[in-house]
Amino acid sequence: MTKSRFHFLARRLHRWLGVIIGIQFLAWTLGGLYFSWSDMDEVHGDYDKAPVPLLAASADYAPPAAVLDSLRQDEVVDSIADLRLVSILGRPHWLATYFPKGHERHHKKMQLADALTGALRPPLTQEEAVSVAEIGYAGEGKVQSVEYLTEAGSHHEYREQPLPAYAVSFDDERRSTVYVAAELGTVQRIRNRPWRRFDFLWMLHTMDYRSRDHIANWLLRAFSIFGLLTVASGFTLFFVSRKQREK
Repeated sequence: MTKSRFHFLARRLHRWLGVIIGIQFLAWTLGGLYFSWSDMDEVHGDYDKAPVPLLAASADYAPPAAVLDSLRQDEVVDSIADLRLVSILGRPHWLATYFPKGHERHHKKMQLADALTGALRPPLTQEEAVSVAEIGYAGEGKVQSVEYLTEAGSHHEYREQPLPAYAVSFDDERRSTVYVAAELGTVQRIRNRPWRRFDFLWMLHTMDYRSRDHIANWLLRAFSIFGLLTVASGFTLFFVSRKQREK
């Protein structure tokens, strides 16, 4: 291959790689600027989270065995993954995470039980969920709408979180939405405008247009290789042009 032919191919490769990857470079740069200049506590909604209520140590709590006995009356329990105390509307509750008999290990269930009586508790009603959201929300907005979620797609801001859940939206400046899991009785996430902008730019940054959070996808790997080739071809053209000018 002659030098002129090599120079021509290098320039063409560099030009087309620049066209292909230039838009993605711009998305990476804009995303990086937003990530580095953002207050992550604001993005995560930490400023709108009220402190978690503490439980009284002097209360006469029902023993965990009472909760397990109540669970066994409804179905056969294979194993317990977690058992902890939570506060729901000012009253302590046991939250049991367990695996029913005959189900796969990924098929876990959760059940609330009154921590003072040991009696099982049904999932939150909409009115109770709104009250839980108002207690867990420290902002100045008022409740604007309530939505009951039984599913959340891969692009939903409440994706991969416990369902069913209530989405309680407030009319504050950041358009905050408090998500309360019906079976857990607690606030799981607070989403707002800064987080939604972050999530969109994160999708462009990771190039995961299906689930947004998978950074080891082949599209991102391919564009990373294209980026290296673009830089390498640029350096090649720089040194080749420099030698030509010196001659």
